[in-house]
Amino acid sequence: MTTVTSPLAGRAIGLAAVPDPVFSGAMVGPGTAIDPVREPSEAVSPIDGVVVSMHPHAFVVVDSEGHGVLTHLGIDTVQLNGEGFELLVKKGDTVQRNQPVVRWDPSAVEAAGKSPICPIVALEATSDSLSDVAVDQDVKAGDQLFGWH
Repeated sequence: MTTVTSPLAGRAIGLAAVPDPVFSGAMVGPGTAIDPVREPSEAVSPIDGVVVSMHPHAFVVVDSEGHGVLTHLGIDTVQLNGEGFELLVKKGDTVQRNQPVVRWDPSAVEAAGKSPICPIVALEATSDSLSDVAVDQDVKAGDQLFGWH
């Protein structure tokens, strides 16, 4: 089993609460979402693995079992063209759980008119392959969000 931990501090709200139908409908995959604390912070890796996709607003880490986890920093934040995001690793890097990946400021995202809510998605998974999904609870970076069987 892969344990997926929170890349951010905030409140786990579940994918259904994400203001984007692609995420709220779990079309990308199952998982949960974090409503982050509104302060400059670093998004950390939710698993040990290799960064296979790296954008200012989103990254994917794949572990040794082939499980890919997408961390999407805010909704429609691709439209910010990287402004307000600082990449701390690059595609192809091996990262450890809780290693900082992107520095960003959720309050600046909100001030730019975008939602700072962050979907954390198990790619190419089914909802019945996840257990103990965090919803409606406060989390710190590194707290367990879900297990992946």
